[in-house]
Amino acid sequence: MDARLNLHENEIAAKFFKRLNAAAAVVAEAGLPEHTGNLVVLRASQINGCGFCTDMHTKDALAAGEDQTRLALVAAWREATVFTDAERAALELTEEATRIADAAGGVPDEVWGRAARHYDEDQLVALICLIGVINAYNRANVVVRTPAGWYEPGMFAA
Repeated sequence: MDARLNLHENEIAAKFFKRLNAAAAVVAEAGLPEHTGNLVVLRASQINGCGFCTDMHTKDALAAGEDQTRLALVAAWREATVFTDAERAALELTEEATRIADAAGGVPDEVWGRAARHYDEDQLVALICLIGVINAYNRANVVVRTPAGWYEPGMFAA
């Protein structure tokens, strides 16, 4: 599969994604557990059908010490016993926020309430921002059909 264009070699894309990465770096300051963030970006990427991001975030999570079984079960988190209640709340919020166009009223209060029981205000903001950033990346990569499978963990690290 060939990409329609290479976002990694385009000057405008490089400038845009550098700024998006800088914005995403703020998430690390909020105290959201790294493993939760890894699950969130993986689940949004699965929902959006972004092969490149699914590949990247699976490999990055493994490199960060995440368990292969948990990663394999992210798409079926409701039936899996390997996630904490806090992780389930984050995954549920991720799904609702990623599929926001499918819900006339946006993210339901119950979903927000479950997330708010496990995360403080800064962590909730981090979740919202992380979900927004990964959805932006997913959409860009899906539109240009960035192929999956070639990513190596840490290859985009500054």
